[in-house]
Amino acid sequence: MTNRAVPDEVRRFILTSLPSVPYLEALLLLRSDPARAWDSFDVASRLYIGENQALELLQAMQQSGLAVRTDGGGFLFSPKTPELSGVIEELATTYSQNLVGVTDLIHSRVEKRAHQFADAFRWKKDAG
Repeated sequence: MTNRAVPDEVRRFILTSLPSVPYLEALLLLRSDPARAWDSFDVASRLYIGENQALELLQAMQQSGLAVRTDGGGFLFSPKTPELSGVIEELATTYSQNLVGVTDLIHSRVEKRAHQFADAFRWKKDAG
């Protein structure tokens, strides 16, 4: 593992489209075997998460245009555009070479959202 910079296009995708590390791991799992229809039990078992969380991740990927649901209820890796597929390929390569850099970006996004949420509850001094 080297500490390489995260390419700009991958950085943008991470900051705009990856809500969590489990989401990233699930996405890369589906990508690893694109012909396989993954169900929530299989994803949960491979990622060591609960089956409900796995189903939520799969449904979120479907809503984001990264996966499609089969008639049998499984989910296939199926990015909605070739460009999106290319970014995911670059993401997979970057993640394999710079796991810390990619996960730090995801965590910084989550941390920023948590701060914004907390700031909404701060008392502001009345200017009047």
